[in-house]
Amino acid sequence: MRVSVLVLDGVFDSGLSVILDTLETANALAPETRQAPRYDVTLCGLRKRATTHHGLRLELESLSARARPDVVFVPALGAKTIETISAALERSDVAETAQLLRAWKKSGARIAGACTATFVLAQSGILDGGRATTTWWLSPVFRERFPGVALDDSQMVVESGRVVTAGAALAHVDLALWLVRQASPSLARATARHLVFDARPSQAAFAMPDHLAHADPLVERFEQWARKHLTDFDLHQAARSVGASGRTLERRVRTVLGRSPLSYVQDLRVEQAVHRLQTTKDTIDEIASAVGYRDGVTLRTLLRRKTGRGIRELRALG
Repeated sequence: MRVSVLVLDGVFDSGLSVILDTLETANALAPETRQAPRYDVTLCGLRKRATTHHGLRLELESLSARARPDVVFVPALGAKTIETISAALERSDVAETAQLLRAWKKSGARIAGACTATFVLAQSGILDGGRATTTWWLSPVFRERFPGVALDDSQMVVESGRVVTAGAALAHVDLALWLVRQASPSLARATARHLVFDARPSQAAFAMPDHLAHADPLVERFEQWARKHLTDFDLHQAARSVGASGRTLERRVRTVLGRSPLSYVQDLRVEQAVHRLQTTKDTIDEIASAVGYRDGVTLRTLLRRKTGRGIRELRALG
C-alpha cells in the first residue's frame, strides 16, 4: 500500500513521528502475524525540504515524482491556539495543499489527518457535508469556521467517506492504527501491544468542559451556574440566571459546544463523577447522588458511553 505523509513547514514533531513509527512497527510485525499488508511510506511535500515545529530539517520527495498514493496522511501543524491555527490557515502552502488534497480525493485516495491537520482538511472543502472530529480544545473555532462539517469532537477517530480525521495530538497513533486495522485487526492489535498503547475510542475523558465554555461569555456564565446546580439543574432557571431566553441559551450553547445545554450538563456531571472516582472511596451510588442522578445504574451507563471505560478502569487511572 502506497502511503504518502504530506509534510508542511511547522509540522508537529511527535505527530509525524508517531505515524511513521506505527506503520514501521506494523511492517516489522506483519510476517510474525502472517499478514500480507506492507506500507510503502514516503515523506513528500510541496517543497524539497520542510522544517518541523522544533526546527528539524527534513528532506522530502517531490510530489511530481510520486505516483498517486493509496492513502495520504497530513500530520498536525504545531499550532495550539486559535490565533496560531488561524494564522497557519492563511499560509500559501496550506492553500496549495488544499488544492492537492481535493485532487487526490477525487482520484480515489483516502485522506487522513489528526489534531490541527483536520483544519487543513476542512479548509480544502473535502469535509463539507461529512463528519469529522478534531482536537477537543479547538472545537468551538472549528464549528464556527466550518459550519458545513458535522463535528463530533467526543470521538477519537471519525471516518466519513474517504476522509478520516482523528482527535488531539497523540491521536496520530489512533489514526495510524486505524489504517492498519482496515487490512488486519490482528496486526493492529499486535502493533498496539508492541507500542504499549491502549485503545481510546473517545476524547471525552480528556476534555475540560470549562475550557470549551470560555469561547463565549454567555456560555461561560452558563457553565459556572450549571456547576453549582448539578443536583437541581433546571434549564429555565439557568437561562434566567445568565440573562437570556431559553431559546437563545440553547442556540448559543449548540453553536459553541455542538451540543444541547442538557448534554453539556451531562459532560459536567461526568467530569465531576470521574474526579470523585479517582480521588475518593465513595460508592458509585454515592457519587451518582452527588452529581445529580438518582442511582448508580444511570451514571455507570453514562460514564461508559461518554468515556468508553468502566468504573474500575476510571478508578485505576486516578
